[in-house]
Amino acid sequence: MPTAVTLRADDRSAADRGPLAQAEALQPGLAPATPSGALLQAELRHTQRLPAGLSLHGNVLLAHQRLQGGAGNDGSRVNELDAALDLGPWQLSAGKKVLGWDVGYGFRPNDVVQQETRRTQFGQTPEGRPLLMVEGFSAESTLALVWANPQRWNQRADDQRGARESALAARAYTRLGGLDLHGFARHGRHTGASTGLALSWVAGDALELHASARVFERHDGWTTGPTDRSLQATNPWQQQTLGGGSQWLLGGQWTGGPRLSLLFEAWHDGTALSDAQWRDWGTRNRALATLAQQAAWRGAAAGNLAWQATPFGSASLRRDNVYARMAWQPEDWTLSVDALLTPADRGHIVSAALQWTGDRWRIDAGLRWYGGPAASILAQLPTRRSALLAATLTF
Repeated sequence: MPTAVTLRADDRSAADRGPLAQAEALQPGLAPATPSGALLQAELRHTQRLPAGLSLHGNVLLAHQRLQGGAGNDGSRVNELDAALDLGPWQLSAGKKVLGWDVGYGFRPNDVVQQETRRTQFGQTPEGRPLLMVEGFSAESTLALVWANPQRWNQRADDQRGARESALAARAYTRLGGLDLHGFARHGRHTGASTGLALSWVAGDALELHASARVFERHDGWTTGPTDRSLQATNPWQQQTLGGGSQWLLGGQWTGGPRLSLLFEAWHDGTALSDAQWRDWGTRNRALATLAQQAAWRGAAAGNLAWQATPFGSASLRRDNVYARMAWQPEDWTLSVDALLTPADRGHIVSAALQWTGDRWRIDAGLRWYGGPAASILAQLPTRRSALLAATLTF
């Protein structure tokens, strides 16, 4: 049973000014940044082969976290627990399983089952999705049919938003020379139909190009409804089933000596808030900041400003994004620098990471900065800087 134990320390820095002063500068300091802390994890993985082509696979994460100024809390979970039956060119699977699709690195329009969070500062096994799956294989093609979250099919829409939605999905893959072609289809219980295509092409010894696109009938997104800019008694931000749209990504990677790689991607996410919605968001911040100057409304205004952080949990904050990454890998070391840019308001996230890998040990260190003009969305996130140090032992 392979086991990996990770000890991780995180340090996060929020804005230096108080919440109301931040609000005046369009930096509402909404929910406070995640406090600094330490996290101890043990990941247990095992696959058991049984007769008649049957196998059982499990991945369990044991985690305990202690945050600065607070008590410890348990974050243990079952990442994967599934059974598979091998029938030659066909394979059946059932249980909780990580199933990531698509060809992008920073963003994946057709990751319609796992819907994995991308560009995390420390990569680890994500939590899988309950599913039933049939896969067929041939020399140059594959076909997968999936029912994700079957246990939620009859639940109301508010109980199955995003990756928790019960959905039927399919993926077809074939290879034509140096071109990899992928086709996707999905029918969500309340978001309806979507279809997508993706391709990757090895254009030479050092260059790879890829693209992905998806159109959807409906999607889950944040909306404030027809509220005005006065104080609200409840959070005006709610997730609802909204209309159709599209997502797409274009990218490429160049690999050259000495052990250097460059990645560039640009994408559009039609599920993110529109420019008009972000303008309304900023206007409401200013109105709430004005109310906060009046002693009688100070507490209520602070609460309303905190609710303004609700859409920060979206996969993409702005619809149009540009991403670049450079990595250098000499021997046992990997040094990488990457940047996410939002052209609409010139916000940015810049990250630097250093990794050393030995026979059993792996050391990770990373820094991340959030910034841009004062009115940009990324500059208004509660966290300004974050640092990470992790040590992983495999045995």
